Amino acid sequence: MPHLGSTVHLRALAAAALRPRPARAPRPETPAERVVIVSASIGAGHDGAARELERRLTAAGVTVDRYDLLDLLPARIGRAVRDGYHRMLVRAPWIYQRVYTSTERAGGGGPLARALLRTAENRMLAALPADTGAVVSTYPGASRVLGRLRLTGRLRAPVFTYLTDFSVHPLWVAEGVDVHLAAHAVPAAQARALGARDVRVGGPVVDPRFCPADAAARRAARARFGLPAAAPLALLVAGSWGVGPVRQVALELRDCGAAVPVVVCGRNEALAERLRADGIEHAYGWVDDMPGLMHAADVLVQNAGGLTSLEAFAAGLPVAGYRCIPGHGLTNAAALDAAGVAVWIRDPDRLKDLVGDLIDGPRGLLQREAGHALFAAPGAGPADEIARACRTTAAPPAPRGPVLPSDPVADASGGAPAPRGPRPAVLRLAAGVAVACTVWAGAVGTAVATTGSGPEVIHAIGHTLDLDDEPLLGGPRRGEHHS
Repeated sequence: MPHLGSTVHLRALAAAALRPRPARAPRPETPAERVVIVSASIGAGHDGAARELERRLTAAGVTVDRYDLLDLLPARIGRAVRDGYHRMLVRAPWIYQRVYTSTERAGGGGPLARALLRTAENRMLAALPADTGAVVSTYPGASRVLGRLRLTGRLRAPVFTYLTDFSVHPLWVAEGVDVHLAAHAVPAAQARALGARDVRVGGPVVDPRFCPADAAARRAARARFGLPAAAPLALLVAGSWGVGPVRQVALELRDCGAAVPVVVCGRNEALAERLRADGIEHAYGWVDDMPGLMHAADVLVQNAGGLTSLEAFAAGLPVAGYRCIPGHGLTNAAALDAAGVAVWIRDPDRLKDLVGDLIDGPRGLLQREAGHALFAAPGAGPADEIARACRTTAAPPAPRGPVLPSDPVADASGGAPAPRGPRPAVLRLAAGVAVACTVWAGAVGTAVATTGSGPEVIHAIGHTLDLDDEPLLGGPRRGEHHS
């Protein structure tokens, strides 16, 4: 039987957000000690940070609820966002790179992205418990929704954004967010340059199972996974989806002789099978014991620079970025390199030397020290900052203020409207934004509408994703009939 602070099933949350919430008796003299965390199931990094924040806050005695932003979008757009972004990374990464760069120059998302996020505002309000003392976002789209609710006076609890990446795209910095929490001074400086008012460096949030291993633990981990007892091992990861030129990197690592590749393909079982057919003996699909696999390895080679890099730092594993995926993969590699905590290998001819230096050379020693320093920084950690803000709230949030007339779903009474089914206007919006939101869904949530070449990119996306044959909004495929 789950307790009140446990994570509510995401689908149940989506349904609960659409039901009227009974009024709760106010507690004017009792500080609110409930935190709501809003993430998005885009890959695993955003949810991983949310999960660890939840664990730490719960341990501190704070009640925590978690929500998935994608479940709060209407007309199953959330699924379209996730699936479309995934397909783009696999089939046409150049499109994502082009849009990412364009939105970076433009300073964030465009009108289509804003319209899409507006559809989640009232659902978000309906889902938040009345005694919420603070709200935390680990996803840029959620920060945009929550920031606007703060700006319009409909959300009284303070809003935090936890920056899960080392590079900060403009969409991460949402107007209205009270505090941005960064893992390092480099992303903190980027957030300030983008206009964030209150930025605090509190270090990464990583599962405590990721910690340095002694020689005995290392031997046990290798034996458990059936790995060579003495050979140098390079752990190659490509996120929960197994995207990017993983096969090429694995073969290059094997052929250059720097280390034996150990590849984690996430949910991409087809990739794992292909690698084993190529003679890459240690190729895995989804791995539950990533701490153990990091204990067995000598170096991490990654292509996105997300949560896995932070976990490697905590485990005392040096990190290299190589053949990174477009967009946030490249900017994260640059930021990690600038911070001195990882090496960005740009030249394939240097792969062997740099990987060897990370395994048993001075570069590896320096990187282990720099990674360890991330977790030894003085001051409050992100969960401590959030809990303190929650407990110093003088009272639970006041009754929600009037919905602004510009809100397309405001009711005449001025309060949060009664839940209703998808309306024609929402369905028209869904049809118009289905393609653009596939790009918005990335780790920084980009949007085609900001680019000068938007129609050209949308046309290319349509061909790449086979939109005529496989509708993103969940309708029947060509030749199928649903009763």
